[in-house]
Amino acid sequence: MGNIWEIDFYSRPILDENQKKIWEVLVCESLTDIRAEPNSLFRFAKYCPSTQVNSVWLRTALEEAIKDANTTPVKFRFFRRQMNNMIAKACEDLGIPAQLSRRTLALNQWLQQRMEEVYPQEPGYQAATNPSVRMEVPLPQRLPDALIGQQWAFVSLEAAAFAEMPEWDIGFSEAFPLSITGVQPETKIPGLIVFSPRAVPLAGWMSGLELANIRFDNQQTPQLLLETGVTESWILANFKDPKAIAEAKNFETAKQQANGVHFLAVQSNPEVEAFAGFWLLQEPNLP
Repeated sequence: MGNIWEIDFYSRPILDENQKKIWEVLVCESLTDIRAEPNSLFRFAKYCPSTQVNSVWLRTALEEAIKDANTTPVKFRFFRRQMNNMIAKACEDLGIPAQLSRRTLALNQWLQQRMEEVYPQEPGYQAATNPSVRMEVPLPQRLPDALIGQQWAFVSLEAAAFAEMPEWDIGFSEAFPLSITGVQPETKIPGLIVFSPRAVPLAGWMSGLELANIRFDNQQTPQLLLETGVTESWILANFKDPKAIAEAKNFETAKQQANGVHFLAVQSNPEVEAFAGFWLLQEPNLP
């Protein structure tokens, strides 16, 4: 996998001399490996006058970032749906795909840090609530019939065990260093393993999605959902059995105790040691 970059292009709580909000593009490298060093990630920031907010300016800024990094990302991720057209156009003009995603952990943390430490130091700073990303409640979709798992199991691993993840036999995967999440080595990280005789196609299909998190929805029909992109949601399992519902609730509780960190794994059957897919996830907290 080549480098994946995350983008935010939006107004900041800073006014120019004409009392117009200054915009800014932030670009940073995604965390995709348990061994990644957050402090060594590539970062690029540039303010944009409100009169120049367009895809041409953004494309030029991205070209500058690529030149600074001396590398070209394989794709971009961004979480603001309202900026979809502008960001997608700029990236398309660069010949690099861009995908809406809640999997922007590095960017979210950097943006929060700038909100607290950088923008308040700028002339024209106006303390205000940063406009939030309004998330639509996704309508869950059924998994393609050929990809429905035959079994599933809730499991857990101590956070310290993930240090050995690079040595595991995994087909498709993505992770991030647990150091950025604040969990302790002894923290139990909950997870879901899906067993399927079509484990490889299932894992391959999942790897093409922007995996965000797993969530137990008990509002109407108890369901276990896989949330992807910024609005998509897929039904992993429907629950009727009280024991299964209790396990799902325990999964949610454990997830909250682990600061939202959890994982999804795909295996062909419970006896094999290899994983067709393994993804470390964290409940998104978008700014």
